[in-house]
Amino acid sequence: MATAARTTRLGRFERPALTGVLVREVVNFSSYWRSATFSSTVEPTIYLLAFGFGFGSLVSRIGGYRYVEFVGTGTVATAVLFSSAFPAMFGTFVKYQFQRTYDAILAAPVDTEELVTAEALWVATRAGVYGCVPMLVAIAFGLDPAWGMLVVPGIAWLAGFGWACFGIMVAGFAKSIENFSYVVSAVLTPLFLVAGTFFPLNRLPKWAQVLGEINPLHHCVQLVRDAVLYGFAWTDVPRVGALVAFGFVIWRIAIYAMTRKLIDEGRRSRAYGKLRIRSVIHSLFRHAYK
Repeated sequence: MATAARTTRLGRFERPALTGVLVREVVNFSSYWRSATFSSTVEPTIYLLAFGFGFGSLVSRIGGYRYVEFVGTGTVATAVLFSSAFPAMFGTFVKYQFQRTYDAILAAPVDTEELVTAEALWVATRAGVYGCVPMLVAIAFGLDPAWGMLVVPGIAWLAGFGWACFGIMVAGFAKSIENFSYVVSAVLTPLFLVAGTFFPLNRLPKWAQVLGEINPLHHCVQLVRDAVLYGFAWTDVPRVGALVAFGFVIWRIAIYAMTRKLIDEGRRSRAYGKLRIRSVIHSLFRHAYK
């Protein structure tokens, strides 16, 4: 894996570097936006319709609201997860392992910190848009429009940034694409189930409630519900802080993971390649002078 000789850096983040990576992502996205939109929005919408009308026939109201309204606001977090963590995991791995896209990007005056940041910003922007789709579907089935819906894209973007960095981090540490199965089954699925999307957490065992309170998806669910149904309260401030802290910490770990993958392993592979070349040359000379 190649790294370029750097010119003098002007600052920690250079706008041309970030803009260049973002523009590349936008242009590339124009070639596959249909499939990405389908996969990121249809599955959460199916969850909304299945649980909203399936369980809705058994549970009519929760917290004074129809069950389809309860689920319609909760599946925003599901759409955010599906449109951020999963594309970031698989997309990042494919780009550095198979397509060698990041090798080409790092040949320009772009470092891994700018690369990871730009990738996460782009994925978060997509998540901010796709996250609103289940809510729009719920409006078609009776969810009353509210002014608080205007801040839902921002909530989805904030949560999407953290989960995009999580996906990049996992891809950076993964040795093969099969390793993602462990993360999906052991991490993402349990967090998805205890996010409070389909049922309130206050009826669960204490350990599940504690797990829910440290679950970033749960904070996203509660912020969206408060924005659309209940109204904001002071308790939402720590939830925003939790999403900000989650995004910042995972962002830094993702930068470390990708630097380790793209730079450190690249140096080791080049050093090994040089040793192999020297060994071959030495072997040729030894046979030539026998």
